[in-house]
This record gives sequence, C-alpha cells and structure tokens, in this order.
Amino acid sequence: VSVVQHSERPTPNFYLNTYQTKDEVLRAVNQLTPVGGRSLNTGSAIRFMKDTIFSDRNGGRAAQMVPQFNIILTGGRSRDNVKEPAGALKTGGVIPFGVGVKNADPKQIEAISHNPSFAFNVREFSELTTQTHPPVLLEQSNSLQRDIVFLLDGSEDTRSGFPVMKSFVQRLVETLSIGENKDRVSVVQYSRDPKTHFYLNTYMEKRDILNALQEINHKGGGPRNTGAALDYVRHNTFTDSSGSRYQEGIPQILILLSGGRSQDDVASAAVALKQHKVVPLCVGTRKADILELQMIAHNPSYAFTVPRFDDIGSIYQQLVSFVKRVPRQQPRLKPENILGKKIYLSIYLSIISLYVTLTEHHLCVRERFYRSN
Repeated sequence: VSVVQHSERPTPNFYLNTYQTKDEVLRAVNQLTPVGGRSLNTGSAIRFMKDTIFSDRNGGRAAQMVPQFNIILTGGRSRDNVKEPAGALKTGGVIPFGVGVKNADPKQIEAISHNPSFAFNVREFSELTTQTHPPVLLEQSNSLQRDIVFLLDGSEDTRSGFPVMKSFVQRLVETLSIGENKDRVSVVQYSRDPKTHFYLNTYMEKRDILNALQEINHKGGGPRNTGAALDYVRHNTFTDSSGSRYQEGIPQILILLSGGRSQDDVASAAVALKQHKVVPLCVGTRKADILELQMIAHNPSYAFTVPRFDDIGSIYQQLVSFVKRVPRQQPRLKPENILGKKIYLSIYLSIISLYVTLTEHHLCVRERFYRSN
C-alpha cells in the first residue's frame, strides 16, 4: 500500500515498499496531516502515480503480475487536465477508482475511473466511513480453470508452417485439464477475415478438442488482418454466449501465433482486448514485427519470436509457465449492485485486503512504439 496527497503538486507519504505489515500502514495513515495548498492538480498527481509510485523501484510489482489499483479521493475540480494522464494510467494496466466529494466534478471523476461503474460521488467526507459489505479477497489461481483462445495466423505465407502450429497447440492442450468446470479452449484462424473452428463451450473433453484440431485445415488468403482478428475474438469468443467465464473471474488468455506483420492497425484492438481483462501472449516468426507483438501482448515479456515455426518448441516450456501463472480475476462488479449503497469504503478495503501473487501488468510499449517512430 502507498499513500500520496496532492494539491498543487503530489506529495508521497509512503511508497509501496515502505511498510510490510498492516499495523505499520495503519499507524502511518493515522499520523497523516494535510499538506495544504490552494489549487488542485489531479492530472499531475495521476501522472506522478503512474511514473513514480507504481514503478519497480518504489515497490510496484506489475512485472510480477500483481494487480495495480489506484483509489483517487478528491474534494474539488482539478485545474489541470485529467483525461490524458488517466488514459495513460489505464493503458499502463492500473485500475483506477474515482471518489469525488463536495465540489468534485462528476465528469472528471468518471474520466479518471476505470469505467463509469468505478466512479463514485458523495456529498461529505463523513459518508465514506460507512462500510456496507465485508472486504472481498481476490482468489489466487490454484484451481485449474482458464479460458484459453488460440488465434492462428492462416494467411498464405504461413501455409508451410501451419502443421507445426497445429502440433504446438495440441501439445499445449495436452498439458491442460479440460472440462466444463476446468480449462476451456477455443481455436480461431484468421487471414483477411477470422473464422472460429470451435468455441470455449463447444468441447468439454480433451480428446474432442484434439480430434477437432486434427481436422483444421489452413485457411489461406490475405491480407493478414491481426487487428480485425483481435476485435473479433473480443466480440465473439470472449463472451458469455461462447462459453467465456470472465464474469466469474476465470482467467481469460489469448495465445496468438503470427507469421508476419499485420496489414491493419492493432493498437486500438490490443488496448480494448486488455481492457476486457484478456491476457494476450504472442508468438511470431522472424517476419513478424516484434514491436507489434509487444504492443499486443500483456507486457513485452509475453511476446516471443522464433526464426521459423519449426523452432516454436524452443519456447514451449516458457509459454506453458506463463499460461499457468495467470491468476483469477475479481468477479466483475455489477453497477446495479453498488449504486446508492455507499460501497466506496468497501471497495477501498477490498483492495487493501488483496493477497495475490500474480496478475495484471501494463502496456507502456504503445507509447514507446510511437516515440520510436
């Protein structure tokens, strides 16, 4: 836990790695005094949180996939712009909650927050002291429950490597525990347009999935539209009707196998996919654009390249390890269950009480990509 105050400028009271016990944190919070100041620059404070507080050197554990949350309490309208720094914070994998009190601007609070259901407004600070629900702990993913979608590049220049792609997927499926209440698998192939071979709720037996994989033929054609394929799986595969269990907090994993650079834009599709809480892992050949793969991936370490698909076995163990380390998410919050119930402190305490070892990292590669071009 870290606490930062802000007015004209942010002032850190303690960092994420300052205290290691709850008693120490509570003692430090009880000793806080207001920093004072005349103006309120919340945008500057959000930028400070992203660049300084959530950094590795100050105890941020995004690289270890530990969830990153930012609870922003403000009592007035910010004099600087909040939309741009809040967008960068969210793109970086941090989930912000906005709590506005008294003269805070509800539109600014909504812009700050992860989505509108994570934005709250109260009339007085005293209203924050009412807890209506007990803290909820995120569960560590010890159970074998994952929704895994394989997105295979079926464009013309992957024809010779496609049998190896299929064998690689089969080998990964062999490591999973398939079942309705265990791991679920879907396979989508794409070139110009995507095609679903089977959904997450099509097969509940491992042998059925392996048999279906055997029957998949190379799609062919072009161009290679990876961005459109990412949008497709978000809208059509990672959904309730297709067997996705994202509402239950089951890890949502995308494994992309690509043979080259996309002919359409992937940036917006990749951001939207991650905002949907999907964890993408990318494998590309030497013809693929590594910056593009890193942009799509959960973080740069989740992007792999091999000279040819024949060499894909060299990263097999690493990929399996990454898949098995993706933890459960918190079940989706339903706005109708929280509006009008003073759940603000409940959310705060839920996050304070988190005990997980892995999840949620950010994608700063997008900014790096545009700067380098």
